[in-house]
Amino acid sequence: MAYEVEPPKYVRLAQTIQRRIEDGTYPPGTRVPSENQLVQAFGMSRPTVVRALELLKRDGWLESRQGFGTIVRGRPEVVERQDRRGREALERDESQAPGRLIEVGEVPVPARIASALGLPRRVKVLVRRFLVEEGGEAVELVSSYFPAGLVEGTELDSREVLRGSVREYLEARKKIRFDHVTERVSARLPEPEDAELLGLPDGVPVLSVLVIARDASGQALQVSDVLLPADRQELEDTYRLN
Repeated sequence: MAYEVEPPKYVRLAQTIQRRIEDGTYPPGTRVPSENQLVQAFGMSRPTVVRALELLKRDGWLESRQGFGTIVRGRPEVVERQDRRGREALERDESQAPGRLIEVGEVPVPARIASALGLPRRVKVLVRRFLVEEGGEAVELVSSYFPAGLVEGTELDSREVLRGSVREYLEARKKIRFDHVTERVSARLPEPEDAELLGLPDGVPVLSVLVIARDASGQALQVSDVLLPADRQELEDTYRLN
């Protein structure tokens, strides 16, 4: 049986502020209300307000400017990247992709995934793990996490590979729409099991691309942790200077 879990207060507040940015209540380039004003307006504690603002800053909706306070940036820009790991993770067809499905099941939500999904810790979520292989070599390990409410009534928990992408599958069956993606890139040492799957020697780090797919309201629908062997990657990006 799946249970709906209400997101923490700071996540709900962040979602409310985000909707106000999108509908023009808080236009880009303007200051958001002060912490005191938000505390009074929403009846929430200052720590809750601070966490909500930090979440919005981290995801690119707000920024702090010295002497001006917290400024609205608007919807985070979609950056065209050569790798496009986020799009690949969402649109990969498991039945056609080179590689294999190695795990499907409920797991306690990892801390960084809980934060991205807006869920309390220790809640169980569904994970699908797919090992991408090229020429017989493991090149990418993708762990995709889904909240229980999104899994109910679908075949996401099936141990059979899905035909078509997860994005297409969910949009067709759950009547939702993926709107935008946030990517967070970091480097770390892999867990022993991950290192073994990727064929990494001891001490070789991985690049972790945390792909957070959201609907237009900002609600996270899926989080994928894409692990790439750091010794086999060359990332490149081109951007304009304003």
